[in-house]
Amino acid sequence: MAYVTPMNDFKSEPVVFEETLTAQEKLRKFCKKYFLEGQKFHDEEGGETGPREIIVPAGTDFLEMLALKHRKMLGICIPQVFFFTIWLILAISNNWFPLYLKWWNMAIIMVIGTIIGGATCEGSGAVTFPIMTLLLHITPNVSRDYIYMSQSVGITAAAFTILFMGVALEWHSIIFCSIGSSFGLIIGLEFVAPLMSKEQKKMFFVSIWFAFACALYLLNRMKKRKVYLKIQLFTWWKAVMLVATGYVGGTLTSFGGTGACICSFSILTLAFSISEKIATQTSVVLMAGQTMLAFFWRAKVNMAIAETSWEIIKCTWPISAIGGPLGGLIGSYVHRQTLACAIYFLEFAALVGGFVVVRPGVSLTIACVCIIVFGFVFFYFLSRLGLYLLKTYPDYDPDRLQKLTEAKKVASKRHIDDVCQSNAKV
Repeated sequence: MAYVTPMNDFKSEPVVFEETLTAQEKLRKFCKKYFLEGQKFHDEEGGETGPREIIVPAGTDFLEMLALKHRKMLGICIPQVFFFTIWLILAISNNWFPLYLKWWNMAIIMVIGTIIGGATCEGSGAVTFPIMTLLLHITPNVSRDYIYMSQSVGITAAAFTILFMGVALEWHSIIFCSIGSSFGLIIGLEFVAPLMSKEQKKMFFVSIWFAFACALYLLNRMKKRKVYLKIQLFTWWKAVMLVATGYVGGTLTSFGGTGACICSFSILTLAFSISEKIATQTSVVLMAGQTMLAFFWRAKVNMAIAETSWEIIKCTWPISAIGGPLGGLIGSYVHRQTLACAIYFLEFAALVGGFVVVRPGVSLTIACVCIIVFGFVFFYFLSRLGLYLLKTYPDYDPDRLQKLTEAKKVASKRHIDDVCQSNAKV
């Protein structure tokens, strides 16, 4: 309980001792803030979170009432049941179960990978590609093709969950980044990826993503920064930026299995000050379309997917179907700082693992360092651009931080006055 000491000759103001919380209360408060923040929906104009009031019209039948009251549950269960049913029919008719004796390790890996893929902007490829190439020593091409196949199930299921629940999305990014990413993906598959060595694909992948994690860390050190649910004052040059970003992301996807999602995420959060939560959900929907295009191109145009990739997907298909929507639901609830911390950890672990396992030569090491430095500078430039753009928005308030500080002082003073009055009555 908060209490106030009486004033004396040495103090002109009372000293306030804040309420002491127990360890259990602190843990509960921490979990509520960072893991149970609440969802944001497409029809919310502000930043309010939490459960919304569900209005059931009179005369609603059972199915309509179920869809209204249990939308979240249906959003998860529908894609899971759909994909799992198809897999079960094919697995029984073609006897896929003995493949688990060979690829049981990938099934375990994908439990974590698909949940992270659905919850963050990175996709399951951020976890599975480094593990497959660095630890299991599977070739990058086989790993990449498998990621296309896996994400066609997991991220597509997660995207359905996000869309079905009506979670807030940035549609400008989805549309324009998809245009650029489609061209970058196809050009990358045909001309860029074949020119890269196995070691280059592994190290370039982890280096580029680590540079982004560093820039995101610096951005989140800016306390009380203002974030939005959608791009403000959208113009043609912002559309060009999104198309160019998508093109770069598509090129990364062509040799690493994922990349368009992280590029979309970076431009939204750093340059356009979109909340990490909204950018994550947007990136999941964007990557769902790109990964299906990549799978189609490799399977039907190039016709070059190895048998190993097909064997692994036969074992992990149901895991992707379950983990993707579950991750999408988790990602829509947790605090944006929690998602950012997940990215920091994943990218640092992948970079360290890359240098330990690949042991790149001097030239490749220098190239990786240059990629990290250049990428960091580029992403930092985007963050500075974002700060500049904030000043051009109609709701920009140069005294915002000062007002927040003053409001906090006023609230603290009111709390002190209330405690003083309470003590006086006692």
